[in-house]
Amino acid sequence: MRRVTLTQFLIEQQRAGRITADLRLLIEVVARAVKAISVNVSKGALAGVLGEAGTDNVQGEAQKKLDVIANEILLQANEWGGHLAAMASEEVETVHQIPFDYPKGGFLLLFDPLDGSSNIDVNISVGTIFSVLRNPPGGEQPNEDSFLQPGREQVAAGYAVYGPSTQFVLTVGQGVHAFTLDREMGSFIYTHPFMTIPEETREYAINASNARFWEKPVQRYIDELQQGKTGPRGVDFNMRWVASMVSDVHRILTRGGIFMYPMDDKCRDKGGKLRLMYEANPMAMLVEQAGGAASTGRERILDVQPRELHQRVPVILGSRAEVERVTEYHRET
Repeated sequence: MRRVTLTQFLIEQQRAGRITADLRLLIEVVARAVKAISVNVSKGALAGVLGEAGTDNVQGEAQKKLDVIANEILLQANEWGGHLAAMASEEVETVHQIPFDYPKGGFLLLFDPLDGSSNIDVNISVGTIFSVLRNPPGGEQPNEDSFLQPGREQVAAGYAVYGPSTQFVLTVGQGVHAFTLDREMGSFIYTHPFMTIPEETREYAINASNARFWEKPVQRYIDELQQGKTGPRGVDFNMRWVASMVSDVHRILTRGGIFMYPMDDKCRDKGGKLRLMYEANPMAMLVEQAGGAASTGRERILDVQPRELHQRVPVILGSRAEVERVTEYHRET
């Protein structure tokens, strides 16, 4: 059986006219950075990379050592290639400009360098999320406004999950494709073509400890699921929660389900829990490309017009029928 590498896959996409050479090279650079992050994650305590970094990120959250390491790997890997006009990281307050002595390209890269980093010290899967936008015309020196494009404008999005194996999941607007890292070869091998989310599911993922803070539509929906066979749904549902968005969404892309971090009274003043530009938009693009749906409960995530670089939003995504049901409950309320 012929083994197709990520590079071969991307070249085929380029030959078919689906991506440009610059976008292909940009994705390859991101994938190489993912390999370096994977090595650091896999070494854990052996490399002294566990524990707190002693600093806070722009959201005021304590950074792990690996948060800082992953962020630096991605910044340094992508600075010099000539494919980017600028970058933005969940860990950094302002836009990261390309050094003046490097060539610039036509794309903008956004990333969450290490999603789910609270799981690092207990050896549970974490990941990296990224999103690619075009630099607007006339944006020779990109600023924050250059990045404030709705998610439907993304030209590519993906994530890496660092689990029992490292997988790189990607969309360039033509379905969702996953690649598994062959550590001996040092290459990502095409293992999961055209991942598809089942329209219906019996699994859901939500932080149940926040139940007392949920809005009425979410309380109604979860209550129906918990009633199981004796309730209005007539079937039993299972709850799964990893507390790493990458891991939870990867499960949904693999076998279906619904993931929710809805608006609640704890995060209402912030607009939500998850970041629109670094988490919600790229994951929404992937989920929609796999046949699912992604909503804030009030509107399609990919239609949200960003107001600021670190904006937060509610997130409800996964199997289409379930997302539409929760959205309908919000409309009724």
